Amino acid sequence: MTSRKPPRVGDSPTFRRFLIAFVLIVGTLLIAAPLAVIFAQAFSKGWPTFASTIAHPDTRHAIFLTVVTALIAVPINTVFGIAAAWALTKFDFRGKRLLTILIELPFSISPIVAGVAYLFVYGLQGLFGPLLQSADIKILFALPGIVLASMFVTAPFVARELIPLMQAQGRDLEEAATSLGASGWRTFFYVTLPNIRWAMLYGIVLCNARLMGEFGAVSVVSGNIRGQTNTLPLHIELLYHDYQTVGAFAAASILTVLALVTIVAKVLLERQGAGRHHGSALAGPVAVSQDTTR
Repeated sequence: MTSRKPPRVGDSPTFRRFLIAFVLIVGTLLIAAPLAVIFAQAFSKGWPTFASTIAHPDTRHAIFLTVVTALIAVPINTVFGIAAAWALTKFDFRGKRLLTILIELPFSISPIVAGVAYLFVYGLQGLFGPLLQSADIKILFALPGIVLASMFVTAPFVARELIPLMQAQGRDLEEAATSLGASGWRTFFYVTLPNIRWAMLYGIVLCNARLMGEFGAVSVVSGNIRGQTNTLPLHIELLYHDYQTVGAFAAASILTVLALVTIVAKVLLERQGAGRHHGSALAGPVAVSQDTTR
């Protein structure tokens, strides 16, 4: 006698068709339709209007400020993420769980709350406000405040990608490199970094995408000064409130293109990283041994 396998969820052709249709409909309504509307509205009055909106000084400054913020905050968060992942996965110390909670804290706190917190720390009536004012150092309503707020909301991304990978890799490779006479920095560049490079790049892509779309925290600390402290998301809001719908959608299309580029980069990095960790892990100690024997 042959035993019959119990039916699985989705074995029915009717259920499969219903599930696929449901996902397609919801995905179209929630994702595809808004994206199509953004580009349709952006070009609704033709290419000249779109180009003039992007070429406007306020729009160009908003794009410039967003890019500068990313160029400052993303590298700092990358170094922080690598250091945090290294500390949590390679060392045992008291307060390890507390450090993990602190790294994940920005995921739990509203960005607007973070912006208000920065007001109470660096504002004129804040903790360091009088000291900063006496030294003629301006943090809030300027680039430093925007960078700090952006760093806060994007701080966990690189670390969250690296920690699981480095935990799975363990400490054997670094200990083997050290036993071969490699220094700490040489061990990092020849063993650790090659093994985490794809996860690190993946975290950088996510960090950059999140930073360029940040609105809540930056809106609090920037002051919304047109042409001076407005990043691209804040500029889009101002255009929309000024009833410049086409301009708002034209600026929004830039962020949409960046989002699509981020998705493509994410897929490519996932393909590059698949199946390569093992090979690079084997190559690390070999490279160190060859370098130390020269």
